[in-house]
Amino acid sequence: MTEHRTGRGAFAADRSAARASNAVKALWWGATAAAARALTQPSRATPETFEPSSAPAPEGFLRRAWAEAFEKDAADVARGLYPAMDDAPGGPITAWRDVADFLADARQVEARRRRGGGVEARAEAPDGDAYPVYYRQNFHYQSGGWFTAESARRYETQVEALFAGTAGAMRRRALSLLADAWRDRDQRGLALVDLACGAGAFLRDLNRAFPRARPVGVDLSLPYLEEARRRSGAQALIQANAERLPFAAASLDAVTCVYLFHELPPRIRPVVAAEIARVLKPGGLLAFADSVQPADEPRLGRLLEAFPAYFHEPYYGSYCDTDLAALFGSAGLTETARDRAFLTTAVLYEKAP
Repeated sequence: MTEHRTGRGAFAADRSAARASNAVKALWWGATAAAARALTQPSRATPETFEPSSAPAPEGFLRRAWAEAFEKDAADVARGLYPAMDDAPGGPITAWRDVADFLADARQVEARRRRGGGVEARAEAPDGDAYPVYYRQNFHYQSGGWFTAESARRYETQVEALFAGTAGAMRRRALSLLADAWRDRDQRGLALVDLACGAGAFLRDLNRAFPRARPVGVDLSLPYLEEARRRSGAQALIQANAERLPFAAASLDAVTCVYLFHELPPRIRPVVAAEIARVLKPGGLLAFADSVQPADEPRLGRLLEAFPAYFHEPYYGSYCDTDLAALFGSAGLTETARDRAFLTTAVLYEKAP
């Protein structure tokens, strides 16, 4: 019996306790987001090019979808599939410091949005050919792009405020699919890579769910890898481009990939999909999570149209129209399970044995 299974009783949380924790988290990040909106007044800078074609979501739908993300995560924790989230601020001083930094930077982000400063991060990027042109951008109009320690430090605060506290719960749908598939497997010797691990929040979840697998984090940004080391405690971190992974063919049992593909140009997505398939063993798994697509939930159409208009996401529109089954199928990966929470779709793919 694996350590993951024997440890369930120790970390399985009561669902009501998880609900209470999620409510506090949602209140905190919702208030933070409201403060940022009041401070920057983004509604006064509606992009002239934004002409939505979809109807608004039905009344109450977004609220229910938002709450469902927390409920799904709490249910998986309660049945011992993986530990509860451990993403609370380090203490009151740390929490207030992070929020103050986020609010101060929010003014810079809004100013960048209004002037259309989507590629200013190219001045921050180190010289050389390590970073593709498409990577040298201010995705989300964030200060520093992927190239500064300050950007890496505030990233999780930004995404939690943006999604009213659901960022962790949404991406953990991919963890749920992988943990369910591996629940009867011995973790020892399993090779697991978190591709585009970013600031390390999901890598921390993987480390806690699969402690004996010792997941490896891979990202192209050195500052984000350093933040991932601090946040997750992981020691195995590798700087690499997802187009050229530094792993032997058929060497990995699983790859996780969260929120990467909507930031890849259309011509690069098949390259990365093929590279993932190359490094997976026969029968290996890809736990994938990214933005929900309009075909998944038409009632979110207006919101999905607004996202790239307000946040610099140059490849998001093409991602929304991408046939994921065809994309990964052409690389030799087949869908075996699927889930959704609020604005995220998670899919488990398997490489043919």
